[in-house]
Amino acid sequence: MRKHVLAVIGLLIALGVAIFLYLSWPDAARRDMAAVTGARPDITPPREQVLPTVKTADPIGWKAGETPTAAAGLKTAAFATGLDHPRWLYRLPNGDVLVAETNSPLRSGGGVKGWVMRHLLGKVGAGVPSANRITLLRDANGDGVAEVKTPFLTGLNSPSGMALLGGQLYVANTDALVRVPYRNGETKITARPETVVRYPGGGNHWSRNVIVAEDGKTLYLSVGSATNIADDGLDAEHDRAAILQVYPDSKKYRVFAAGIRNANGMALVPGTNRLWTVVNERDMLGSDLVPDYLTAVELGDHFGWPWYYWGGYIDTRVEPKNPQLQQYAKRPDYALGPHVAALGLTFAADAKLGDRFARGAFISEHGSWNRKPLSGYKVVFVPFDASGWPVQGAKPVDVLTGFLNKDDEAHGRPVGVITDKSGALLVADDVGNTIWRVSAGG
Repeated sequence: MRKHVLAVIGLLIALGVAIFLYLSWPDAARRDMAAVTGARPDITPPREQVLPTVKTADPIGWKAGETPTAAAGLKTAAFATGLDHPRWLYRLPNGDVLVAETNSPLRSGGGVKGWVMRHLLGKVGAGVPSANRITLLRDANGDGVAEVKTPFLTGLNSPSGMALLGGQLYVANTDALVRVPYRNGETKITARPETVVRYPGGGNHWSRNVIVAEDGKTLYLSVGSATNIADDGLDAEHDRAAILQVYPDSKKYRVFAAGIRNANGMALVPGTNRLWTVVNERDMLGSDLVPDYLTAVELGDHFGWPWYYWGGYIDTRVEPKNPQLQQYAKRPDYALGPHVAALGLTFAADAKLGDRFARGAFISEHGSWNRKPLSGYKVVFVPFDASGWPVQGAKPVDVLTGFLNKDDEAHGRPVGVITDKSGALLVADDVGNTIWRVSAGG
């Protein structure tokens, strides 16, 4: 008799848990996005998700004549089309534009996490083999359209960031920084890439970025975490969730800053040459947490990942604990909102888009998968003051929208963002397979 009673109690408990999960899933936002952006976002209690909220936009592409919507006073047109998952952009000294046509290395894995990743990759077009190619785009006649589109460097391994230093073009593959000689005006490089340094590749955050440091001799290189919160142990995160400083002459690197779950866009703010980055924060704490962010980064900074977020809030899911770190976890400078997936970053040093966009940061938000309703899927602008910091009380300003339609379908998703030689903004769209050009005069 007692066994039957225990069995019934067990079934009731299981039923109660199932009802609770059903009623609380998917987790919906309880704060307006504006409340979770800026220098002082509203950090609410976490709502840990046993079942992740999985909501992303089905990709539908762009029909002929369709474009994203630019802010008032600006206009949008296609700079280049027919690309293969374009992710990152780099402007050469002569004005030519390099685009990394790239994708995640093939992934495997079982369980809920593996299913979620495969589901998401299929939805965003990232579950197909990488082109592993850098393509050169040239607008020789200055009409805002690239009439030259030609393979520039091939045989790479999920490449992303690019940077010129000392007559060498550096390319950040997923697992190694490589370089090739470059002469201004070249349209094709056939030299075999030389490996500079190796670092951990692949993982949930596979793309790497690289920029020249303010000293003009070293490079900053971003390496994202392999998992959400060190789910596979801290050993799997060695030299990850960090910005590395690379010494190309000696082919060595050091960890410049750590506890940064996934930094992609990096740039030096004009006037001060201070390093800034945009960072994707953790998932599965609810639709209001944790805000992705824009922040200055200095040598020795630790931003708390995986143990802490937003300057000392504890993530109780992480084991083993690290209580001594809490007081040292640096608070980011500016919140961009939860789950927006901030990737691209460029400052408006030579942008010519009017006074509203004359000083500040352009940021591409690739779009959420772990939030209801969706967030991101646009390019925003954060205004800066003359001293090189976000304007006090300022909120992000929409620059390029329309990637989502009213049915939450994605025409495209923005990634890399740079300015072209004329001062227009170029935005890589890896779902729409297009580079969009935003210029003044709309």
